[in-house]
Amino acid sequence: MKKFSVVIAGGGSTYTPGIVTMLLDHLDQFPIRKLKLYDNDEERQRVIGEALEIVLRENAPEIEYTFTTDPEEAFTDVDFCFAHIRTGKYKMRELDEKIPLKHGVVGQETCGPGGIAYGMRSIGDMIELIDIMEKYSPECWMLNYSNPAAIVAEACRMLRPQAKVLNICDMPVGTLRRMSQIIGKQPKDLDVRYFGLNHFGWWTSIKDKEGHEYLPEIRDYVAKHGYLTQVEVDTQHMDQSWQETHKKAKDLLAVDPRFLPNTYLKYYFYPDYVVEHSDIHYTRANEVIDGREKEVFSAAQRIVEKGTAENESFSAGSHATFIVDLARAIAYNTHERMVMIVENNGAIANFDDDAMVEVPCIVGTDGPEPLCQGRIPEFERALMYQQVTVEKLVVQAYVEGSYQKLWQALTLSKTVPSAKVAKALLDDLIEANKEYWPELH
Repeated sequence: MKKFSVVIAGGGSTYTPGIVTMLLDHLDQFPIRKLKLYDNDEERQRVIGEALEIVLRENAPEIEYTFTTDPEEAFTDVDFCFAHIRTGKYKMRELDEKIPLKHGVVGQETCGPGGIAYGMRSIGDMIELIDIMEKYSPECWMLNYSNPAAIVAEACRMLRPQAKVLNICDMPVGTLRRMSQIIGKQPKDLDVRYFGLNHFGWWTSIKDKEGHEYLPEIRDYVAKHGYLTQVEVDTQHMDQSWQETHKKAKDLLAVDPRFLPNTYLKYYFYPDYVVEHSDIHYTRANEVIDGREKEVFSAAQRIVEKGTAENESFSAGSHATFIVDLARAIAYNTHERMVMIVENNGAIANFDDDAMVEVPCIVGTDGPEPLCQGRIPEFERALMYQQVTVEKLVVQAYVEGSYQKLWQALTLSKTVPSAKVAKALLDDLIEANKEYWPELH
């Protein structure tokens, strides 16, 4: 069985230990000969890197392991790159959330003005990462989990159309897990039909392998409880903000009861509710800084200080499971069915071919093959066209250095009430991001 070489770009991320844990748990299915971490923040990566060095030594000493800030060392002789970079780190995420709230607008990491700001920061670093990968390991596949996935995917389509980059998101996987709990099934036993954009979509079917349709049963549950299940609350120690997000799905369902909605639609359908229930002084970024950031780095520090990972563990979330399943599909041509972000090209019959949509795909050695989802209703199609145009304008604004196009993107966003608010927001975001954005004119 061939063994693979993997580099994790964004090695200092709090998600990295979970991905490594998942890789170690599945060495019999996806064997690894070499594992590297790569990050441009040496100090942040060092803590995670040293802790995982101990984990690897105690659990898989046969794997050659390094962590580095040198791109040539990181990307030479690599089969897969798992990318989850965050340009500007949590300091900038906090501003992405708090600046819009100052203007009475949704403050969120991937949706609305915050997502646009984050996207403008991410594009340059993602393209640089792709170029590094292609220079040192031209046959390498990049499995990109970096947010905001929709804008990053559009930038890859426009600027590096031939690159071996797969843009993915774990939100459909996480929601399917909750659906499976509602009906007492395993996620792997279910096949779904789904259409939309990243963080902006709808499930139209959830069937088991025998063809039984569970959508009506799940819909009845969601209409009363949202996607929140007690299993998730008890086993995942879910933050209160996520519990509220999953519960809010019942109000999203009410807008169009035919389909099961992606939870992120709350930012577009109920922006007034979101702003009203947000604390400008303590946003989701602060929750993560005080929660997962401290937990993961404290655990890593304890491992380093003790010199052993005994009695310590890192949890592998749905993002880790998804990325390993995708790597296996590419490596072994498994033809696994997965929801991915791909160029439409007819997958949604009455939508633009060049739109980056999120649909089920069959994944094999040559990458994803989108499954046709047919024609979609006018309501969803109009919403998607508005949002995908926002994403295209953001990438065009980055490439052209266009203030006008970024103002148009913010004005068009369903989360922003007027062009006046959009302009005031844009000027504040330019000031906050001057270290990261290209100069706009």
